Amino acid sequence: QVQLVESGGGLVQAGGSLRLSCAASGSIFSINAMGWYRQAPGKQRESVASITSGGVTNYADSVKGRFTISRDNAKNTVYLQMNSLKPEYTAVYYCIAERRWNHYWGQGAQVTVSS
Repeated sequence: QVQLVESGGGLVQAGGSLRLSCAASGSIFSINAMGWYRQAPGKQRESVASITSGGVTNYADSVKGRFTISRDNAKNTVYLQMNSLKPEYTAVYYCIAERRWNHYWGQGAQVTVSS
């Protein structure tokens, strides 16, 4: 099993920045891709960004150029740097990890952007 623990969420003013962290534990070997989803109130969960163990990244078009995903393999941790935040980015952000065709989710981190 893989457990994912997220941290770094909170309240930030519009235009500010925030960095989310997601630490993996348990059966961490052979974890390939990791990434982030978000779900705003009353809206569908959407993919934000992903990164492979080799550092290949993908971003949703809506966040490309503003968000940066990174990964520290030694710490089994993935990060999401979020810049130029807007109130509409308020959502619960979920970490996801893929290992041997299985997917694991974090508990979610609340990000609130005030106007």
